[in-house]
Order: sequence, then C-alpha cells, then structure tokens
Amino acid sequence: MPIKSKIRTVPDYPKKGIMFRDITTLIKDPVGFRLVIDAFTQRYISGAIEFDIIAGIEARGFIMGGAMSYTLGKGFTPIRKKGKLPAEVISQEYDLEYGTDRIEIHKDAFPAGARVLLVDDLLATGGTALAAAALIEKLGGIVVEMAFIVNLPDVGGEKKLKDKGYKTFSLTEFEGD
Repeated sequence: MPIKSKIRTVPDYPKKGIMFRDITTLIKDPVGFRLVIDAFTQRYISGAIEFDIIAGIEARGFIMGGAMSYTLGKGFTPIRKKGKLPAEVISQEYDLEYGTDRIEIHKDAFPAGARVLLVDDLLATGGTALAAAALIEKLGGIVVEMAFIVNLPDVGGEKKLKDKGYKTFSLTEFEGD
C-alpha cells in the first residue's frame, strides 16, 4: 500500500531498540495525505458506523481528525495534554513507560449520549487511546470506533483495546516494535 511506503522509520528513537514510525513524511506528501484522508472518508461516509463527532488525540490526531471532520461534515473536539484547554475540563491520567501523563477534554465537548469516533496517528501500547476513551465515557459519550493510520500489533495495544470491547481500524501495520 502506498501509505505504508511513505512512512519513515527512525531507528533507536525515542530510545535504543525502538523503531519509530514517523508519519510526518506521509502527511507532508500531498498524495500521501490525500490517500489517508480519502481512505478514512470512504470508510466512514457510508454511515455504516454512525457517529456524531470526531475526537482527535494531541497532536497528530488533530491533523487527521480535522480533515476528516471537514470531509464527513462532523464536528471535531480535541483531547489535549494537561493545561492546554482554556475552559473547564476533565482529565485522565495514564501510564507511560517511565512515569505518567495526563490528557484533558472540555466538559462541554459534546452532549451525553454522543457517539464519538476517536482518531490518532498510531496505535502502540494503547495507553493514550484508553485514557482518551475514559474521558469520552466520563462525559457520557460512546466510543464507536478508534481509527489509526498505523497499528503496531506486536506491541499489544490493539489486543488491549479489543479486550476492553473497543473496535479499532487501522490503514496499515508494521511488525515489531
């Protein structure tokens, strides 16, 4: 698939032994970016998966989520790192390899009962996606699906999300870490 061929692999980033899958080379390419947005749009435009709003995880989830919101005629809500949203928020802590982090969403991001499509660039451990889903559910939202450009199935995030009952969709996969 041309999408996969446009993703750069950076060895030993952010630490030795990690093969970092960098989508900036994909989205800087106008054809690559269009392929991503068109593929997601084709999946969701039919209405087979019904949702009310798209939530994107900072920062690369904003890029796809914003473009998809435009092509699909849906609103967009950001899920941001701590301290970046100006109005009243709820937050969720999640584990990192060395410590914890926190993400937040505005309390008025969507009404209770809203069906939410969650978008990010890459699925690895699933920690950020699970934290984002927890935020959506704290607001009374329903995560209908989680969409990613890249899945790293060997890292285990996809299995973790599916074991929790979440549906996932990825455009491409890379084996290994």
